[in-house]
Amino acid sequence: MESETGCIEVVILDPVPQSFHYGVHGPIPAKGCRVRVPFGNGQRIAISLGPSPCPGGISLKDIHQQIDTEPLLNPSLMELLEFGSRYYHYPLGGVWATALPTRLGRGDLPGQAPCFWQLASQPPDKSLRGNRRKELLAQIQEQGILSEEGLSSSKLRCLRQLADAGWIEKTTPPRAITRCCPGLPLHRQQEEALAQIRGKQGFHPFLLEGVTGSGKTEVYLQAMETPLAAGQQVLLLVPEIGLIPQLYRRCAERFGSQHIAIYHSGQSEGERLRSWSRARSGLRAIFIGTRSALFLPLPRLGMIIIDEEHDPSYKQQSGWLYSARDLGLRRAQLEKIPIILGSATPSLESLHNRKLGRLHGLRLSHRATSHPTPRIELISLRKKRLQGGLDPVLLEATASELAADHQVLFFLNRRGFAPALLCHDCGHAIPCTRCSAPLTWHRQKERLRCHHCGYEQRLPSQCPVCGSSALMGVGVGTEQLECFLRERFPHIPILRIDRDQVRSPRQLADQLEQILCIRPAILIGTQMLGKGHHFPEVTLVGIINVDQGLYSADFRASERLAQVVIQVAGRAGRGERGGRVLLQSHLPEHPLLQALQGGEYAPAAEILLRERELTNLPPYCALALVLAEAHRAERVQDFLHAAQGILAPVLHTVGPIPALLERRAGWHRAYLWIEAPDRSRLHTQLVRLLPKLGQLPQGRRVRWFVDVDPQNF
Repeated sequence: MESETGCIEVVILDPVPQSFHYGVHGPIPAKGCRVRVPFGNGQRIAISLGPSPCPGGISLKDIHQQIDTEPLLNPSLMELLEFGSRYYHYPLGGVWATALPTRLGRGDLPGQAPCFWQLASQPPDKSLRGNRRKELLAQIQEQGILSEEGLSSSKLRCLRQLADAGWIEKTTPPRAITRCCPGLPLHRQQEEALAQIRGKQGFHPFLLEGVTGSGKTEVYLQAMETPLAAGQQVLLLVPEIGLIPQLYRRCAERFGSQHIAIYHSGQSEGERLRSWSRARSGLRAIFIGTRSALFLPLPRLGMIIIDEEHDPSYKQQSGWLYSARDLGLRRAQLEKIPIILGSATPSLESLHNRKLGRLHGLRLSHRATSHPTPRIELISLRKKRLQGGLDPVLLEATASELAADHQVLFFLNRRGFAPALLCHDCGHAIPCTRCSAPLTWHRQKERLRCHHCGYEQRLPSQCPVCGSSALMGVGVGTEQLECFLRERFPHIPILRIDRDQVRSPRQLADQLEQILCIRPAILIGTQMLGKGHHFPEVTLVGIINVDQGLYSADFRASERLAQVVIQVAGRAGRGERGGRVLLQSHLPEHPLLQALQGGEYAPAAEILLRERELTNLPPYCALALVLAEAHRAERVQDFLHAAQGILAPVLHTVGPIPALLERRAGWHRAYLWIEAPDRSRLHTQLVRLLPKLGQLPQGRRVRWFVDVDPQNF
């Protein structure tokens, strides 16, 4: 650090599209330190980008305070954030704000690393008094090393007293981690995959493609042993909070819970800051989290594992629109460490990269148990009389499995009682006042609710258009399915797991534990139950209402449908008994459903990749969207037409096109579709042209942003 008057460049912790310069009297804050600066009429927290030449001709304000004495992040992680800002065309300050816990953005200090104690090399030659001190000394003797973390104030006082008396002394925390119990036996393909992972050093990206129940998690656990034994840290990412408990349990059984920490958005601000501080100080060897955990400052990172790599939840859908999977690959490259992408249904982009040799493919083609992956039986709904949305064949199979003391899982990705409330006389579907979508009927709470913006209202007694009281629900949701099944099977326990019933990670963990203890039982769930979970007693899976994925305007809808079907089907037959999967459809002859009938993902993926190639869609081209929002639709159109005039001369653009949800939370929405033959050309031109969009006069009344590699549009 310099110690004279100087100038630094900073970015405000917000998506402000430029950096600022401030004067400094004294030591120059290093790059990555937080400073408090005057900004507008108040003060803001900013990140120092290091010393900078003072711009001439202007008078600089001075920083008010240097908060950190050393950078919050290591150089490779700061380089990752800078790359993310450039690649996704988002202000660097907004990227930093996303990567840091909220309380650090307010100026709080990271937690201090706790002390570790061990028995003194030369203990005093006298007897120890006090039962508490004796118990604490015995605990240290048993464990070898004791951390102050989580100890009560009375125990901390006892530690100080033992130290002052010479019984214990400070030491460094242990780094090398060995497993507490042996791993499960591996089949041949698992052994081959593990040997290839252990045989590579430095950056090496693997795609572990294994059918559901093939033992991918066991490969993860045994692959982790190498970096952990070398004193390194491991980062495991999962797409949803609900998948953390079982992965935490598996890791704790293998390596001990004292070496594991979790990090996700469901934690309180204080919990997130504590987990972040543990990561930075190196106190935990294994971190399990959702996409935001990618930015944890792990000083000894030795391996990254991204489970269910295909899942769209890895793509941030607001603010900084980044993909944790893609940035995970970049971080592994910067850290020069291996990374494993695992999935039973890899994304088409990952399959394409495997073909090009960018990912090293590992294949687990059969289950770890003796039972094969179940085939998918297609049930035609044409001319059928349905009960509660269920075909008689599925109901009969359900009764048979329940009579045999088994569990049955119904997958329906629709919450509520009915997706819409319709007037039987005039045909009016009651819409959300803020979105271009019908309100969902929740009969239990007598409310209509929008699942896009959260707006809700009382259940009306008559149609707001014609005044008729003949209101009826259209379609079937999980609440209606539960009501019907309770009437049909009154003595069978029924567990419904969706966001209406389960609102916290703790509730979800309790429900998942309950599933393992009840038999027979009926499980009803949305995507919360459709992936990653191990239910050994489920022998029948019923998949309901997937036809909507065959009609979507989103070109990725068919890929999502294939992945969901295979993932949900994989919940059946994972225990000692075999499994059966029944899929209801009005289009059983559809080529995609026919390709999925064997219970394997590869045939469907080949069809979808061929379609993408013929239509020149990702991964065979580079794609970006400029999405514009305004409270008046004509302003969106004016802005996008002006933007097209800037972009079209050098990039292929299509639009303006209405968004899939044309109005959301009061904002009218549309976008321009931008195509380029490769990413390099796309990014080169966007860097040059996007600043011009910010100069458009409509930009003052229109909110707009760019989405690179969009996964939902």
